[in-house]
Amino acid sequence: MTEEALILGCLQNDPVSQRELYNRYSPRMLSVCYRFSQSRQDAEDMLQEGFIKVFTQMGGFENRGSFEGWIRRIIVHTCINQLKKDKKFSDNVELIHAEQYMQVREESISAIMQVKQVVECIRLLPIGYKTVLNLYAIEGYSHKEIADMLEIGESTSRSQYTRARVMLEDLLIRKKIIEKPGGDAALMPNLGTT
Repeated sequence: MTEEALILGCLQNDPVSQRELYNRYSPRMLSVCYRFSQSRQDAEDMLQEGFIKVFTQMGGFENRGSFEGWIRRIIVHTCINQLKKDKKFSDNVELIHAEQYMQVREESISAIMQVKQVVECIRLLPIGYKTVLNLYAIEGYSHKEIADMLEIGESTSRSQYTRARVMLEDLLIRKKIIEKPGGDAALMPNLGTT
């Protein structure tokens, strides 16, 4: 079934089209939810809630970008709203050994890593750090957009992102996924700069 036929079928509340749309996009969207959640069950709940919104807001898709990108935006916003509703996100994230982590140099972020290992380490970060890191480095939102979405200051978004990168690098070193070269900062995936 073509994407256009799929969209038309979903607009007409056709269950076959809805099932096809879900089957086609849910695996990729589950990985998005998984990055924001604390467990697989939470990710699946976010996914279900997100697809309910996709189906109810189908008339809002205007063919101005990719359909998958439109679905992804709904899923990301659903995840953020769920985190806010559960009060799992706050701009007062505990600063676990922040001074120690801030010693890592900015230019140390450059090597390519295996995605699965990095994602698993990202999931270990405090929820606020993990959320900002996902939105900025992976989903491509600006710090201003993140601040608006999460109802925090733009500077809070930037500082949480910086701390998340440093903590992530430390985790990758401790788990021996990356090595810290003699005296120099370790190499880590390029997650962008603030």
